[in-house]
Amino acid sequence: MRYFFHIAYKGGNYKGWQRHPYGLGVQQVIEECLGKILRKPVAIVGCGRTDAQVHATQFFFHLDADKPWEFDMLDRLNKVLPPDIAVFDIILMEGLPHARFDASQRSYDYFIHTYKDPFLSDVSSFYLLRNLNLDAMKEATALLPRYTNYRNLCLTPAEQDSTICHVTAAQWLTDRNGDRLRFQISANRYLSRMIRILVGQFLRIGMGKLSVDAFESYLAGENKPKHLAPAYPQGLYLSKVTYPYLDLPPRSSFAAIHQNQNDADWKAV
Repeated sequence: MRYFFHIAYKGGNYKGWQRHPYGLGVQQVIEECLGKILRKPVAIVGCGRTDAQVHATQFFFHLDADKPWEFDMLDRLNKVLPPDIAVFDIILMEGLPHARFDASQRSYDYFIHTYKDPFLSDVSSFYLLRNLNLDAMKEATALLPRYTNYRNLCLTPAEQDSTICHVTAAQWLTDRNGDRLRFQISANRYLSRMIRILVGQFLRIGMGKLSVDAFESYLAGENKPKHLAPAYPQGLYLSKVTYPYLDLPPRSSFAAIHQNQNDADWKAV
């Protein structure tokens, strides 16, 4: 029998979701905690990967079990996990659905603050930028759903099975004071560091260092940027994972993470 675990985590203390030989990953922590509870080695499969220091307000992994547990796994696992990882739901699935390959859409949020704030330093990316051209950034962002091959915006295209990604939605938002930005994107899949690379390109556009036409030439495959600099990781959140058979609202709130701001405080650019 297969269970889906609905979780969230703050990524600041981890080298991403997956196990690494060079640092601690969220997957390793969960597998070790489950191993202590079940008293045997445990292997889990996540819905995707996140980079080092990247957060997830919604994430799923699956675990196979021979029989139902005779105890409250949700309560016991949350007690042994560290405070920066939480389990919200454990769902017995029909058949053998796959947490990674069956996901039809993944959505991310990227947060930027343009003033120094010690309470945002590990949950938002700090860029001391003024007078960004938000109209140009909006124009460039609107191009994403029109193109599918992101090879020229990938650091390691030769290592990818495919560089085709179908972006279904993307937009920039700003808060009421205009000194914080939020980028939202939804797609069926992403390449390594793709969202952080896109944010880095959009910031260059906002600063007047890259034209919208030049950015479109990257998407169209006509030109390739000389250098790709991903934006900082701590502002990025995997915020929604959707399956054809499972569509749960996220349990973690951005309001709690971002000083009581809620969605109503953000306005589309």
